[in-house]
Amino acid sequence: MMDPSKHVQRDAKIPLCRQEIKEAIEQDLAGDPGILAVFYGGSIGNGDADQYSTIDLRIIVADEAFDQYWADKQNRAGRWGNILFFKEVAHLNYSTAHYEPFVKVDIFYYRLKDILPSFWLRNIEVFYDSTGILVDIVSKSRQLTYKPSVEDIDLWRTKFFASLHEWYRGMMRSEYYYALNCLDHLRLFMAMGWYMEAGIQPNALGDWAKIEGHRSPLQSWQLDELASWDSSRNPDHMMIVVPKVVEAFKKVHQSLCAQVGLDENRAWVENIIRKVL
Repeated sequence: MMDPSKHVQRDAKIPLCRQEIKEAIEQDLAGDPGILAVFYGGSIGNGDADQYSTIDLRIIVADEAFDQYWADKQNRAGRWGNILFFKEVAHLNYSTAHYEPFVKVDIFYYRLKDILPSFWLRNIEVFYDSTGILVDIVSKSRQLTYKPSVEDIDLWRTKFFASLHEWYRGMMRSEYYYALNCLDHLRLFMAMGWYMEAGIQPNALGDWAKIEGHRSPLQSWQLDELASWDSSRNPDHMMIVVPKVVEAFKKVHQSLCAQVGLDENRAWVENIIRKVL
C-alpha cells in the first residue's frame, strides 16, 4: 500500500534538483557549435510548473550534425545528472531521462526545418537562439488561434463510437480491464470535446496531463462531471457510468457540429449507440 508520507522530504527537494539539472543542461549546451537553439516547452514554457513538472527540453541541431547528436543523446543526458533509467521509443525524435532525484527530462531533437509556427510554440522559454529563428517562430505562433475543423470533429466522434463498441465487446467477453480501458478513452474523448468546444487544443489520446487538478482549463462543473464517471472494473459499475458519458457526448457533439457546420445526423448517431446500449 502506498504511504503518501514516505517521500515527503524527497519530493520537497524536487524543484531545487530540477533547477540544478536545468542549469547543468544550459551550461552543457550553450555555445555548442552544432546546436542552433535550445528552448523549454510544457509547464516550464507556460510558466505553470509545479513540484512534479517535467523538464520539456527542445534542442534544434544543425542538419549536418543531427545524426551524430541523436546517436549520442544518452551520453549527453548523462552529463546533466545521475540517470536512474532512460526510456526511448524507436523511430521517434524524443527520449526521456529519469534522474536519481525523481526528476524527469523529455528530450526532443529537431532539425531546423522541423520547427514551424505552431499552437504549441506560443508559450516557450528560450534559453539559447544563435540564429534568432525562434523570435520569428514564437511571434507567428502567438498569432495562431485554435479552431476545430470538420475533419477534427468527425475523427473525434468516430473514435468515440469505436471505443464505445469496443467497450461492449470487452464486456461481453468478460475482459473487464479491456472494457475499463475503453471507458477511460470515452472519458478522455469527452474532455477533448470540452476542450474543442472552448477553443482549446486538446491533448493527444492517452494524455491526461493537466485535464484534472488546479492547472485544468475545464470549468468546475465539467471537472465535477468527469469525477462522477469514476468506475472500477466491476461490470455493474461500468454499465451505470457508460450511459452517462454517452448522454454527455450527445450534448457536446451537437454543440461542436453546430460550431463547425457539420451535419449532426442525430438518427445516425442514435443508431450507432443503440448497437450497444
